[in-house]
Amino acid sequence: MDNKFEKVVSFAKRRGFIFQSSEIYGGLSSCYDYGPLGVELKNNVKRAWWKKTVQERNDVVGLDSAIFMHPKVWEASGHIVGFTDPLVDCKKCKKRWRADNLLEVKGIKPIFQPGDWQKNDLKCPECGGEMTDVRKFNLMFKTQMGAVEEEASMIYLRPETCQGIYVNFLNIQQAMRKKLPFGVAQIGKAFRNEITPGNFIFRTREFEQMEQQYFINPKDKKKYFDMWQDARMKWYQEFGIKKENLRFREHEKNELAHYATRALDIEYNYPGLGFKELAGVHDRGDWDLSRHSQFSGADLQYFDPETNEKFIPNIIETSDGADRATLAFLLDAYDEVETRSGEDSKHEKEIVLRLHKDLAPIKVAILPLSKKEPLQKLAQEIQATLWEKWMTQYDETGSIGKRYRRQDEIGTPYCVTVDFESLEDKKVTVRDRDTMEQERIEISQLKNYLLSKFNF
Repeated sequence: MDNKFEKVVSFAKRRGFIFQSSEIYGGLSSCYDYGPLGVELKNNVKRAWWKKTVQERNDVVGLDSAIFMHPKVWEASGHIVGFTDPLVDCKKCKKRWRADNLLEVKGIKPIFQPGDWQKNDLKCPECGGEMTDVRKFNLMFKTQMGAVEEEASMIYLRPETCQGIYVNFLNIQQAMRKKLPFGVAQIGKAFRNEITPGNFIFRTREFEQMEQQYFINPKDKKKYFDMWQDARMKWYQEFGIKKENLRFREHEKNELAHYATRALDIEYNYPGLGFKELAGVHDRGDWDLSRHSQFSGADLQYFDPETNEKFIPNIIETSDGADRATLAFLLDAYDEVETRSGEDSKHEKEIVLRLHKDLAPIKVAILPLSKKEPLQKLAQEIQATLWEKWMTQYDETGSIGKRYRRQDEIGTPYCVTVDFESLEDKKVTVRDRDTMEQERIEISQLKNYLLSKFNF
């Protein structure tokens, strides 16, 4: 793995962004907890996505559907039969592997007919042991609903959030009096029992999706596919991902999911991993609503009053991972620079987390130059006028250079220094994280000054 990736993983724990789940018990594989700064960063990522996808549009509304759904939903969607990965086990060390991944590493096109796996004579990458033949492994987590554990009570943790949107299509369309085209957006947890999760929060068994389903007349699909393809790429660039680290990748016909007639990934250049999926735009055709009509008996057709047509809407889906987006923003923002904030530094290099201002966990740091009571009192009063609008942090420990470095390291865009002159002239010094420029601002105008710097 690339050194930068490893540095960011270590940094994320040290500075309170992301911790291994249940770490004091040895940890739970591929499960992570977002710490005090991580939860703010991830919430800001979700807020930025929601603002751009829902708040700033008249044609998209929101939904928060239940994680538990009727088992028939997953039968209709094809997940019970088709949501599988090809699994092989090492007969010696018992470790499990995804067969397609092992074959692709060797440059071999995956073949999964019984007995064909052995023809490739591949051994366990861990111990060199002989492998079992390929078998299908369903990725959905099963559980029971109710007091009795029996087959009739079997339900699933949802492996994706979009089905909750499809089964609510009629409810939303009628309640909100929506005409095509319109979209429904949702942010929520999904669960997949991945065979080989890994690479920190890139692939985990519990993750959060930011998905939007855009319902259209089938004759307009290219127009709206292109629209959302452009919108999703622009969003990542707008919030700070470098253009050279992003690219589109169109899916080949033989790799399309069963529901898709076209699929395109936005890939990010993860250090050490190369370009991997970050987000997707999918033409799902009429698969989803047609299947749910068939299995539920509900008529999910749309009547167009302008053309007197009645048809099953097609769907253009945009799918973004909140965790992968958070990781990409962290990786892209992480920067090591020559010591720049004071001679008292013990390090040749300093970390500056150059997050977009709207994504930064802490927006403003309040730094009294001294611990003396008059400065403390004024600094705390200033903080109280700001924290109703932004996440702030109060820090009075260490030299001002050390405090600047601590804030640069967690991505805080602005530091407000309260000095003894502030008691007389009623002004504070505002320092910019990226330019290091300092500006003297009247305390009475500080909130308005900061309002001009942030979108939310």
